[in-house]
Amino acid sequence: MQTLLLWLFYISSFYAFIPGIISRIFGYRVFRKGIGVRDFALTFDDGPDPQYTPRLLDLLNKYNAKATFFVVGSHAERCPELIRRMHTEGHLVGIHNYVHKSNWLMRPATVRKQIQLTDDIIYGITGERSTYYRPPWGIVNLFDFSKRRHVKIVLWSAMFGDWRKKLGVERLTEKMLARLNPGEVMLLHDCGLTLGADPEAPEQMLAALERTLEEAKARGLSSIRIDDMIRAVEKSPLARMSFGKRLIVGLWLLWERCFHFLFRLRTVTPDLPFLHYRLRPYQGHTVSMDDGTTLNKGDQVIELHIDNRQLFELGMLSRSAAQLAIRMIRRMDKDMPFLAEIIAGDDTLSEAKALYGVTMINRGPEKFGFTVKDLPKGLFASLTKFYLSILMSVIHPAGGARLKERSEALVPKIIVMPVSQLLDANGQKCTGAKLRRRQDAGTELEADIAEAEFPGAHAH
Repeated sequence: MQTLLLWLFYISSFYAFIPGIISRIFGYRVFRKGIGVRDFALTFDDGPDPQYTPRLLDLLNKYNAKATFFVVGSHAERCPELIRRMHTEGHLVGIHNYVHKSNWLMRPATVRKQIQLTDDIIYGITGERSTYYRPPWGIVNLFDFSKRRHVKIVLWSAMFGDWRKKLGVERLTEKMLARLNPGEVMLLHDCGLTLGADPEAPEQMLAALERTLEEAKARGLSSIRIDDMIRAVEKSPLARMSFGKRLIVGLWLLWERCFHFLFRLRTVTPDLPFLHYRLRPYQGHTVSMDDGTTLNKGDQVIELHIDNRQLFELGMLSRSAAQLAIRMIRRMDKDMPFLAEIIAGDDTLSEAKALYGVTMINRGPEKFGFTVKDLPKGLFASLTKFYLSILMSVIHPAGGARLKERSEALVPKIIVMPVSQLLDANGQKCTGAKLRRRQDAGTELEADIAEAEFPGAHAH
């Protein structure tokens, strides 16, 4: 019996658990996120529902938002008029199995029948076949990967737990606004009849969604269909990346999320994340700045980090290193005044001495007022160079070829700037009660700042 249970564990892991992990974490053979700068995707599962779906369609029409509905075939069969309306009003109708049952609990042949039956129902109503599929709960099995020739598996990048009534409208709205960013694929539900869901939960979803769409309108963001988002990705250089590079990027971005959580990084512009920062004591060697002051061990610094996802996407969308550098500089130009405003209005941040960071750049930081210094030789410098070299081969438009040509130039540098210089340049005055002499102030920048030759990469 023990041997039988062990074999069942091995088989279930190979059939379901392991495929689920690699699809969720690394995005293997599934679509989870777009690359647009003004677009995001609203997706709705488990419907259609005769009570809530019509109101949802009215709301989407009010804000001229397009969405993707992953419908349960048995529900669609009972509400053909709602499927027809989705299609007529320009939304995408996708497949969510004929019954809401996990693929882990069904044989491959059964899953195929579920998909085919739902597709036939959609075709019978709209006259068009559906090629976009979201398995219930986003759970895939080993054989689901083989369906990529017939359907595109779509997961999500943002999930909010909107099927729980106890979450409340305010909390749900807060969570949705926090993830209202370009490229996000939002998972919501227009039916509360699924096992584990609250039947009245879609009522709260509709209220939170209206607030979110109102905010999206104010920010100039719009919701698009999943197929439009996928086409944009397929036209980008990202689609030509090998699985190995995608794996490296996936691990890199996962590490960044852990780093942000562990060290409680804050974001300069949450609506369009680019610069992150934290306050901490400086632990390195004494560094002289251009104004004659020094940064000493124990001094408070504001450490800046460029958003890794933004850095990666800018690199993928840039045709050359020069174009990437220009885009990076423009983003820095936009965020630095906001950073100055944040520092000036915060008593704790205004006590910091300098901006400081570590990056692989030769030119560019001086534009913002930074002093560039050599990083002292040692283990930290060696590990930083190794780490940033790997990332450069993935991010840089020229890839690994660039490293072979200019490997001698990949030298980590220290970047420092007095806080007073940032504040003066942006016309800010500190409002903190305990102000230092601003000639001794500054902040730390461990961000990737672009330069004309190739971008910097921060050493998380």
